[in-house]
Amino acid sequence: MLDGVELTTLTKDQLRSKRGRDMSMVFQEPMTSFNPVITMAQQVGEPLQIHGNFSKRDVRDKVRQMFEMVGIPEAKARLDAYPHELSGGLRQRAMIAMGLICEPKLLIADEPTTALDVTTQAQILRLIMELRDRVGTAIIMITHDLGIIAEMCDEVNVMYAGQIIEQANVYDVFDRASHPYTRGLLASIPKANEKPDGTRLKSINGMVPNLARLPGGCRFNPRCSDAMSVCSFKAPDLNLLENGHKARCWLHDKAGASL
Repeated sequence: MLDGVELTTLTKDQLRSKRGRDMSMVFQEPMTSFNPVITMAQQVGEPLQIHGNFSKRDVRDKVRQMFEMVGIPEAKARLDAYPHELSGGLRQRAMIAMGLICEPKLLIADEPTTALDVTTQAQILRLIMELRDRVGTAIIMITHDLGIIAEMCDEVNVMYAGQIIEQANVYDVFDRASHPYTRGLLASIPKANEKPDGTRLKSINGMVPNLARLPGGCRFNPRCSDAMSVCSFKAPDLNLLENGHKARCWLHDKAGASL
């Protein structure tokens, strides 16, 4: 749903009218997301050409403005550059510029700091938050980095094997995690104040299942230390606990006790 519109019911042409304008995406690896034989000005400005009545000069000027906004140095000189001529950090900034050039209502950021050094990661995340506040764009952040979640997110959906297993505000996820998988993720984070004593880091036993051959019942049950008999043959619903906090687990479903 976006602005009350069920996106899965739209035709290809209707979806095309929304992509890049009402919703946009920052991909995980900009080197493979950008076309290597098209200049940055052409690619970053493409949403304007598709969704607006802009001259070529206007598009280039807007791209230059966006490059300056996202902190790309010598913005004018970069317009005719090709992707391979930019560093990883600059390509990622250009990807963000392309995602925001039409000021979309929703930006989906898929692991936007993957393969970047720590300093560049911090710069990119700070940039996304600044642009969120400046432009007013809602952001869906897809990440496995719990530190990024704690820093940037208001609401969190924890997924396992293609399914949401816990849903809550960011404070409840970190302070009152309810699903065994979420608790396992949090327990695996090394603590800065813990002295190394030779013990292994905590981890979740087992492997993520093959999505083509999912286990019966709860998808996490083969790896769950809290698994009950019901977990192996009946899948739990996403149950409401309190204050909007939801968990897909029989530990929090009264019906599970009678099965």
